[in-house]
Amino acid sequence: MKDIFTIIFRLTLSCVLAGTVMGTTFVLTNKAKKHNEHVKEERVAFSLLGFKGEVPESVTMETAYRYVLSRGGDQFIGYLMPRQESKEGGYRFLQLDLDGNLAEKYRVDITAEQAAGAKERDQSISAVLPQGVEMRFAEQFKIVFRDGVRSAYLISGKFPGFKTHIAVMMALDSDFSIIGFEVLEHEEDPGLGGEIEKPYFKNQFKGKSFEVVQDLEVVKSPIPEDYLKALEVDIPPEAVKKVMQQHRGDDIYALTGATISTVAVTEGLKGMIKKFAYRVNVLDSVIDNQQIAVSF
Repeated sequence: MKDIFTIIFRLTLSCVLAGTVMGTTFVLTNKAKKHNEHVKEERVAFSLLGFKGEVPESVTMETAYRYVLSRGGDQFIGYLMPRQESKEGGYRFLQLDLDGNLAEKYRVDITAEQAAGAKERDQSISAVLPQGVEMRFAEQFKIVFRDGVRSAYLISGKFPGFKTHIAVMMALDSDFSIIGFEVLEHEEDPGLGGEIEKPYFKNQFKGKSFEVVQDLEVVKSPIPEDYLKALEVDIPPEAVKKVMQQHRGDDIYALTGATISTVAVTEGLKGMIKKFAYRVNVLDSVIDNQQIAVSF
């Protein structure tokens, strides 16, 4: 009997130790994975903004978070916005009705690091909202400042592709013109839809204004030779700039054998930009009219 208890004890101890090791390994690897994803995302973001090396001190970024709220059958949109620089720091949570009017505003005392964590951010927001309010995280976006002046936005999104979804990050200037975009994830066919990753495709969107984007379509004509060389940066920088300017109002030339993928990206980016521009304009109006002190 004594031997049986000894065996049971040893087996239990082994299971506990194994569980501890596996749990610790999971926590560490998951943390490392999230860190690597953050580093990759940050690298892509700065690259889109034109920074290949060290980022100037004059350039700063703030992150805002959008939520969908509901209470008693009514729906609202919530924005967690960094407050203007002060000794206290922290955030303000703005609750807007569906007509774009400010319904409520709340102070949320968390740091930027805490806000970056979904669980802690959600708990902090829930703590200041009235009971009975249900909330769902929708998205986050970054506001880029140069010398304290808003100069660009970084937004991410997913939309249907030929097979599954296509995930992208896009940089827009303060007037919602496209600075550039990067494909983060896709399952399009190599050599066909997979060409959405190539410079000659992505660069077609570069520099297109908000007005041009709204009416952007896909054409099946071959890309003009001079334009293709400029898109692939296969000519001197001065020539690239000149040719790109000439074709800035062009529609998007379809990838050979992958029109569906081309349309998917074109319509996906158009949808992202239109929705984002509308939301930012509404948010700007509320902040200006109510004179809310947020760094936006």
